[in-house]
Amino acid sequence: MSAAKTNELIIEPRWIRRLLIAVALCFLGLVLVIPLVSIFWFALEKGWNLYAAALTDREALSAIKLTLLIAAVVVPINAVMGIAIAWLVTRFDFRGKQLLTTLLDLPFSVSPVVAGLMFVLLFGAHSLMGGWLETHGIQVIFALPGMVLATLFVTFPFVARELIPLMQAQGDSEEQAALILGAGGWKMFWRVTLPNIKWALLYGIILTNARAMGEFGAVSMVSGHIRGETNTMPLQVEILYNEYNFVAAFAISSLLALLALFTLVLQNFLNWHQQRQWEAAKQDVQAS
Repeated sequence: MSAAKTNELIIEPRWIRRLLIAVALCFLGLVLVIPLVSIFWFALEKGWNLYAAALTDREALSAIKLTLLIAAVVVPINAVMGIAIAWLVTRFDFRGKQLLTTLLDLPFSVSPVVAGLMFVLLFGAHSLMGGWLETHGIQVIFALPGMVLATLFVTFPFVARELIPLMQAQGDSEEQAALILGAGGWKMFWRVTLPNIKWALLYGIILTNARAMGEFGAVSMVSGHIRGETNTMPLQVEILYNEYNFVAAFAISSLLALLALFTLVLQNFLNWHQQRQWEAAKQDVQAS
């Protein structure tokens, strides 16, 4: 069979392509665009004043601050641990390596509600560990530490899973060369490793931050739903909606949606910037 005949068989008719594009656009509009637009529509339906009042309410401000605080604690920890685990998996061979990579995906397969219940069983007042901590004045469940632990669990894989494929593809030749030239471990990391993984690291951090701010199931199990104290933005939305305070519920939901959209824009900007760098590097190689 000739190459022209093969290409003719591979290229589908124009009407099929148009039909597939139309179906994809309709599906995305139905499940993504329309619900997103409706959030902002219902949030602003009663006017800007009620919208602003809902976001500046004492309990709403407390939920916003708590959400940002949890993200501010979780993201740096997961960034450091993600780099460490990616380094361990890609640079060393050891017994149990396959088990470690399997456990890394555990938060993806375990329901967040189950994860939250797990922490309740481990650190609850009636558990051995939780009882001992409470006798020493440390409360984990129904307090900030439990919410941070639950969020750490569900966001743990994002950074490592972004870094591992990249570091495996890059190999360690540049790092070995730096060591041979006399660079120490930290200098090699800051001058060689980190610049090579910075875009994947930023991408993983963005995903971690987005999941940390939007997490509901695991945090709901360990928070206790104490109004003005342990309610994050998703939990506050649930409470307001159940109380038929739809304007306030949609107002906070719109703020979460805005944060998600900002994350998406930032993610695409990083992808675009990375692609430009790759194309510039490719052109430099071809020119030389």
